Amino acid sequence: MNFFSGSFWSFGYPRRTFENSRDNPPMKTNKTTLAVMIASCFGTGLSLAQETKVLSPVVVTATRTEQDSFDLPMAIDKVEKKDIQDGQLRMTLSESLARVPGITAQSRNQMAQDPQISSRGFGARSSFGVRGLRVYVDGIPLSMPDGIGNPGSVDLGSIAAIEVMRGPFSAMYGNSSGGVIQLLTDTPPATPEVSADVMFGSFGTRRAGVQAAGTRNGVEYLINYSDYTSDGFRTQSQNNKQQATVKFGVKLSEDTKLTTLINWFDQFAQDPGGLVRTGNVAQSPGAFGGNFYNPEGATRGAIVGNTRVIRSNTQVGFNLEKTIDANNTLNAIVYAGKRDNLQYLATSNAPAGDISGRASSIARDYYGADLRFTHRGDFMAKPYSVTAGLNAGYMSDDRLDRNTVNGVITPKLTPNRDENQKAANFDQYVQGIWSFAPRWDLHAGVRHTNLDLKIRPNLGAGVTTNPADLNFSKTLPVVGVVFKATPVLNFYANVGKGFETPTLIELTYADAANAAAGANTSLKPSSSTNLEVGAKWLATDNTRVNAAVFQIETNNEIVVSKQVGTTASYNNAGKTNRKGLELSLEHRFMSKLSGYLAYTYLDATFDQTFDYTSSGSPVTINKGNAIPGTYKTQLYGELAWKEQDIGLNTAVEVRHFSKAFVNDTNTDSAPAYTIFSLRGSLQQQAGKWRITEFARVDNLFDKEYIGSVRVNDGNTRFFEPAPGRNYIVGVRANYAF
Repeated sequence: MNFFSGSFWSFGYPRRTFENSRDNPPMKTNKTTLAVMIASCFGTGLSLAQETKVLSPVVVTATRTEQDSFDLPMAIDKVEKKDIQDGQLRMTLSESLARVPGITAQSRNQMAQDPQISSRGFGARSSFGVRGLRVYVDGIPLSMPDGIGNPGSVDLGSIAAIEVMRGPFSAMYGNSSGGVIQLLTDTPPATPEVSADVMFGSFGTRRAGVQAAGTRNGVEYLINYSDYTSDGFRTQSQNNKQQATVKFGVKLSEDTKLTTLINWFDQFAQDPGGLVRTGNVAQSPGAFGGNFYNPEGATRGAIVGNTRVIRSNTQVGFNLEKTIDANNTLNAIVYAGKRDNLQYLATSNAPAGDISGRASSIARDYYGADLRFTHRGDFMAKPYSVTAGLNAGYMSDDRLDRNTVNGVITPKLTPNRDENQKAANFDQYVQGIWSFAPRWDLHAGVRHTNLDLKIRPNLGAGVTTNPADLNFSKTLPVVGVVFKATPVLNFYANVGKGFETPTLIELTYADAANAAAGANTSLKPSSSTNLEVGAKWLATDNTRVNAAVFQIETNNEIVVSKQVGTTASYNNAGKTNRKGLELSLEHRFMSKLSGYLAYTYLDATFDQTFDYTSSGSPVTINKGNAIPGTYKTQLYGELAWKEQDIGLNTAVEVRHFSKAFVNDTNTDSAPAYTIFSLRGSLQQQAGKWRITEFARVDNLFDKEYIGSVRVNDGNTRFFEPAPGRNYIVGVRANYAF
């Protein structure tokens, strides 16, 4: 039996090719020559027959069809289910994405804000949601047409894998695609199962979940619900969240399948805010040598102003897959959702008296569709595959901004902002692969993006802001090539264009000091040229290595131009440059011990001097300054031990981050840190029952450090501290009928 399915190449070894599909899955056997790659397989519960093998994952995000990641000309990794769920709280993507090179995934250690996620520096400036990279679940966007993404909409307890793509081919997903994160929900088993789990942890943390999954009368189903609550490790950080995922799959015919996916959540979270470098009379200095506030504290503005968020989201999507014949398939996705978000912010931090603030609410309706057709055939007697598609999305936000005193909305007649904001895109794309020679594959694609943004004051609101109508359009080409040097070594290169438009929030204020000034219609989209060269190598049967170097030149980078309190306006910074190295190494030392290492070097700088105004004062940003929120070096390492006979799994993890500048002027920074974590689980099987106990200890040596930063914060509250030593323990019970 060959390790790879597909045709034989002229130099005599079998390969996996793009002709593999969901109906013809790639075969994996014990052929020693090609126990390929390492990216996210580390510690993957391999069976005894496979325990000496390290295999490359099959991914769908790169080409929208199933492909062996080893044969793709791009940096793409797959985080497996065990790394998402085993010994994890399963509340934010930062828990599992830390193991992906090129990705910065920082927990903000409070639930009022989404995790801080960036790809090769794209998205580092975001203080609201995830921007600069696209987020999907089963092909359904969690990112809006303007580029803002909300990955917290999906319960990680229902996720089986996360695929992460970086580099030029991310542009095939359109606007704001410095990278692509795709969450893939669990496939329901053939035999019905029910499970329940509960965990407890530091700071009054508790999470409970139940799930039912299986197949009955030809219908696949997965129903998942979880309830999470925590006091938080800081003052003013209490939070709770309820989530549900419902998935149904039904075969309408032998060649047609319809999958329905429903996601819902409801959340309340207090926001302790960031901490400043020096103390004030409202709070005494504590940790960090007296340079920072006590990390468990919060400012008086946050406490008296009762900063918090209340949000909910419901989304439903349908995915129709039809096999027309052996060479042609059709896929149609439609989705719709509703999101409500009410955020209370403090605009003052007085040591006594009332605390003024704002209550900013967004009521969002959104929907969209993606239609694509895939054809396989031969050109000049060489196999090819091409996918062509149409993509459309729409969002409508009713935005209302009012003043507050001590966290209560004031009965002011005229709000600061009362308007409707709309974004709509219509894109066309073509992407293909051609194996034009026995050892060469050519990948190419082009996507045309057209985005319309509109801002209109609501009638009768009494707000004098001017309407805005903006259109951004761009054609994004990308091309890559793979050279199969040996059966165990591939080299690749790719180049392409990128495109990032302003989000509606970035367009809202032309002048942060004057809410009546209207929208920022002069803000331009940024455009980039991306170059990547890499290698993928199976050094031995149990060792896999991935390496990539890249350079990205960007024009019109979007940055903060003025900040007043909690309000910011933006402009274009001119040129920036990002260059770096990504390396991952996986090795299975023996049947019980395995190791994984991911390293990232990123030099992200402003390549042109520019000026802006902050709180009424001019500021000059010099050429060569680091882009704030980026880390020059990151490292994730893991050693895992598995005793399969007794169901024991343990691992020790290490994470290192270099210092990160917090503002464009590079006058302050969060210090570098290194932390260690320990996790373990023990599993027993008794008839149809499977019981798993698990525990995790983070920050094993009780390190004091800054877990994330608020880039260019207008109140200089840049620093979001992380907790000291903390733990979770839990148990999961599964019953298979």
